[in-house]
Amino acid sequence: MEFRHEWKHNINMSDMISIRPRLRAVMQPDEHAENGKYEIRSLYFDSLSDKALREKLDGVNIREKFRIRYYNGDTSYILLEKKYKRGSFGSKTNALMTEEEAQKITDGHFDWMQGHKEPLIRELYDKMTMQGLRPKTIVDYTREPYTYPPGNVRITIDYHIHTGLFHTDFLNPDCPTIPIKGDPVILEIKWDAWLPDIIRRLVQLENRSSTAFSKYAACRMYD
Repeated sequence: MEFRHEWKHNINMSDMISIRPRLRAVMQPDEHAENGKYEIRSLYFDSLSDKALREKLDGVNIREKFRIRYYNGDTSYILLEKKYKRGSFGSKTNALMTEEEAQKITDGHFDWMQGHKEPLIRELYDKMTMQGLRPKTIVDYTREPYTYPPGNVRITIDYHIHTGLFHTDFLNPDCPTIPIKGDPVILEIKWDAWLPDIIRRLVQLENRSSTAFSKYAACRMYD
């Protein structure tokens, strides 16, 4: 499992307007983005006792969470992802999932996952049966992604974050969502062994420091 450095900054729209031209002048847009951005819909899993949420709020150093997601409304490409955090380092593994498989999960049917060819799907099945993991809430947002090859740097700006509250109808484009409190903008920087000085200077914002913001936790604050 390979870990990368991760920084997050909770900024505002004014900060975003200020930093965006700097990023565009130095970095490259993600090749998969449409007009420089894409729309993301994720469905997060948690235990009956909300283990992932409580560990995040309590600042547990080592933790994990599962989610499924697709981009720009395209349900032909759905990813199951496991995010693993160890302090300020993060790692992620993923596996492709069909629309039919994702629908089965949201419908509460998951016996098909046992013995699946994808190890990550089998792992989620084990967590669902032994820890009671279940779909908890939908998280929608807009992302602007930028890349910088030296240091394998990736910077994203996430905004228009919406919560599905208790809804888990992940594949329904008309599933109701509402903006989360405060309408935050999240600037995230990820890199491998070293962060080039030019990128470090790019993301310097006055009166902004690294934060432990979680879109999943923010979208559960309505519970």
